[in-house]
Amino acid sequence: MTKQIHSHCIAKLLLALPLLVALLGVQAQAAEEPMHHVSSETCKLCHKEIYKQWKGSMHGNSNALTDPIHGTFYKKVVGDPTQEGVKMKNGKYPVCLNCHAPNAARDGKTKLDAMPAYHEGVNCVACHTLSNFKGVKTADGKLRLGIKAYELKDSIQAPAGAGSALDKMKAASDDLFGGALAGDGDQKPNPHLGEPVELDGKQIPALSMEQNGQQMKTSDACMGCHDQRPNGKGVPLCATGDEYVASGSKVDCLACHMPIANGMADHSMGGGHDPAMLKRSVLMTLDAKAEGDAIKAAVSLQNKLPHNLPTGAPFRNIFLKLTAYDASGEVVWQNAKGHPAKEDPQAYLWNMLQDDEGKFALPPVATKLGPDTRLKPFETRVLNYAIPAQGVALVRAELYYNLLWPGLVKKFTHLPTELTDPVKMAATEVKF
Repeated sequence: MTKQIHSHCIAKLLLALPLLVALLGVQAQAAEEPMHHVSSETCKLCHKEIYKQWKGSMHGNSNALTDPIHGTFYKKVVGDPTQEGVKMKNGKYPVCLNCHAPNAARDGKTKLDAMPAYHEGVNCVACHTLSNFKGVKTADGKLRLGIKAYELKDSIQAPAGAGSALDKMKAASDDLFGGALAGDGDQKPNPHLGEPVELDGKQIPALSMEQNGQQMKTSDACMGCHDQRPNGKGVPLCATGDEYVASGSKVDCLACHMPIANGMADHSMGGGHDPAMLKRSVLMTLDAKAEGDAIKAAVSLQNKLPHNLPTGAPFRNIFLKLTAYDASGEVVWQNAKGHPAKEDPQAYLWNMLQDDEGKFALPPVATKLGPDTRLKPFETRVLNYAIPAQGVALVRAELYYNLLWPGLVKKFTHLPTELTDPVKMAATEVKF
């Protein structure tokens, strides 16, 4: 009888052996998967609200597959983001991927739809595996942008760690990493303690975590991509970091772009695409008084930010529309019939790029900087106007933000209108 039982058990083990080998193979494969291949869908299982914020952010839509503006330039300058081995015209790896698709850049890949962690752009692990900011320049002055500006680790870097021995001892207590509690208050299994876990029927790999406040609670988290970016001619296209340093501000980037709300850092990371951020970025006031046959109007624009306004991509711009209306609401005067770039240059805040002949040039081919009329950090600028007073019942000032220069708006007709239409930043009026 004993022999029969042993034989029966051995037979069952032999039948189960292929399945066991397969499971071990899957586990081994999961264990070997580098941290920067982990999709944000994995993080979503616990951090639902943070995931929702990130998913709608520009970081979550930063690459050439998900950002229509960046995608347009990428396809013109580099090539197809769904092809492997694509190179820039100089034969080098596309440097823009270091910021816009950092997980792909870590692997030297260009096929952005090859895996979720590539086409998710600046996803959870892209930021949370940065361990130390080295600066965007090497000792000999060469640029190292985006992911190249950091030391990296295959462990989650967090403002407050959850992977210490004490955490493991107290694993049944409150989770130190926000968002990991179930809706009913029950504790969820925590992969940040260094072991794989199962949650909602899904296997989560071990995502060991360590505290790194210097990286995660300062502007170090941002500067690798947002410090400065020149084109191939050495012309600075984006220089937000330099502007921030020049401002002398002691408030870091995260204070504005990732404020704490409901106990969590806001991962929407609002910027130029966020109307609410635009509205709080500037203080506009209007002083208008009748003096004889004219109304003397003074529009004051105060930049509330520790960097230029606008900043970032060079094609972002701001313009002022000043309009006088009669008692029936009809226009009797305006500073410009359309965009004020030509009729009222002082009302156009932008950073012009030029070629060797001093003519306007697009970012990839510009050889020098032209006039820069943007507001400097914390600058207050007053624009003065004399408006014919006859029939004027109301003077109204409106400030608008554009993601693209007017010429690009006309050229990039394939883009959705929410990216090309001006967004109102501020409005104020004086009634007579």
